[in-house]
Amino acid sequence: MARPKLALPSPEAIRALVDGEGRLAVKVTPGARVEALELAEGRLVAKVRAKPEDGKANAAVIDLVAQALGVGSSRVSLLRGATSREKLFAVAD
Repeated sequence: MARPKLALPSPEAIRALVDGEGRLAVKVTPGARVEALELAEGRLVAKVRAKPEDGKANAAVIDLVAQALGVGSSRVSLLRGATSREKLFAVAD
């Protein structure tokens, strides 16, 4: 059985959350049943299946955010929160 296609927020909605310095705050739920990226309470919430081991969940979030923005994963990098659920990413234009 194929995985269902992700329903991602529009790139414009996500870019509206990026501050003037290119930073994006994301709340992450690792080990979720399904992968999802949603807007809740004016912030971005990422749910990833990867476990928080050896940076696997961080890499999954970077890939998910990059996919939603329509950019390569090298354009998104983790600035702060490597071991926290509250993360801050840099998004390059």
